[in-house]
Amino acid sequence: MERVLLTGSTGYIGRRLLPILIGKGYHVTCLVRNRARFDFEDFSPESLEKIEVIEGDLLDPGSLQSTKNGFRYAFFLAHSMASSAKDFDQLESHMARNFAVFAKENNCEQIIYLGGISNDKDLSKHLLSRMEVETQLAKTGISVTVLRAAIIIGSGSASFEIIRDLVEKLPVMVAPKWLNTRCQPIAVRDVLEYLARVLAKRENYGRTYDIGGPEILTYKEMLLGYAKVRELKRFILTLPVLTPRLSSLWLYFVTSTSYKLARSLVDSMRNEVVCDRENTLEPQGQKLLSYQEALEAALSKVQSDEVESSWTDTVISPEMNKALFAKEKVPEYGCYTDYREIEFDNSPERVLENIWSIGGKRGWYYGNWLWEIRGFLDKMVGGVGLRRGRRNQNEIKAGDSIDFWRVLEANKVSKRLLLFAEMKLPGEAWLEFELAKNPSGKNVLKQKATFRPKGLAGRLYWYSVLPFHAFIFQGMAESITKSNAATTA
Repeated sequence: MERVLLTGSTGYIGRRLLPILIGKGYHVTCLVRNRARFDFEDFSPESLEKIEVIEGDLLDPGSLQSTKNGFRYAFFLAHSMASSAKDFDQLESHMARNFAVFAKENNCEQIIYLGGISNDKDLSKHLLSRMEVETQLAKTGISVTVLRAAIIIGSGSASFEIIRDLVEKLPVMVAPKWLNTRCQPIAVRDVLEYLARVLAKRENYGRTYDIGGPEILTYKEMLLGYAKVRELKRFILTLPVLTPRLSSLWLYFVTSTSYKLARSLVDSMRNEVVCDRENTLEPQGQKLLSYQEALEAALSKVQSDEVESSWTDTVISPEMNKALFAKEKVPEYGCYTDYREIEFDNSPERVLENIWSIGGKRGWYYGNWLWEIRGFLDKMVGGVGLRRGRRNQNEIKAGDSIDFWRVLEANKVSKRLLLFAEMKLPGEAWLEFELAKNPSGKNVLKQKATFRPKGLAGRLYWYSVLPFHAFIFQGMAESITKSNAATTA
């Protein structure tokens, strides 16, 4: 059985590619930063026999240990675009260099890399970084197959979610001039088929291909195309006076994207991302989805709550990589806490489902308008706000984002959900839910908010919000234990 190494198996593309590789009969070694984030429960026992999960950080070559049996092929799907670090291009180059050495040590003969179309002049920092990754991957002499894609349209993709946010929320848009830039969007389904197709094909070794959908559209046409699919009337006026900074702020406040990602996107949108006909990988036996078909497929997944992966679930920045999941043990020393223990007569299964449905469309069960104000204030100071929502309304995995929280643990067996705050705070915050029995044998919900302040500002912050905690946290705990989980106040 041929062996394949897959990076990014918990990311947007990798999570969708893994079952395809297993279905094709490959044994897949998944390189992850944290084993707890891997979705073991998504696979049958037969499929798990074809999966090996190893931990390692591509920024730390010492953490990359050789696998038991090596691997012949490898997918490099690690990106740092969403990183808050200003030197994300250096981080990407460093990761690629470490990965190439690691692949060489394991007798790899083909690396497959998904990058971005780079045929325009005066490329953005983001696109230049993608090209540098290609160079670093090839330095060890391993054959590299590069697929350069335009923006990817699929449920949960950053591009799709930004388009959806803009069109759904704004009947009239006064937009930057980059909306007239041309691109060649491609459906995520077609990206996955291309990735699987070039695997283990010697004629693709050492080749670089552009991949795109069947249409070339401007960003303005894409927004209006979404409006047409949704049967919405939208009007767009483009102005040349909106600077990159103003354009980035426009995206940041209207959509669920972070400011850093918005700035990277705006910087890249000045470049046309259109396939070079001489280097285009043509479809073989596959009908590429049109832009409208890709939108309809993505919307179908969203409406049926079947989004497989989301760009918001990718934890990328170095500080998050190294520190976030070290916070699974909630601290006690030097912390402030709000603890609620509620007895309930409802079935534990129903209450657990209520916990597992928190956030997103359902909200926070009590005082949702206050949560929305907190999300708005977070956006105003450069935070993520509440607009990220959640990938699936009823399913939670470690690593998922839920509004401005990150899931550290979601264990239905132990009936425990642990969240870590990614909002802007003068300290660190955890929110924990657990079902148990009290000494008298009654079912109880244990709800605990923990805050570890940073300096005087952190302590002042805790006491300033303490009056709100008295009824928000109590109301939330009581509502979670009720049979009607959608009840809010």
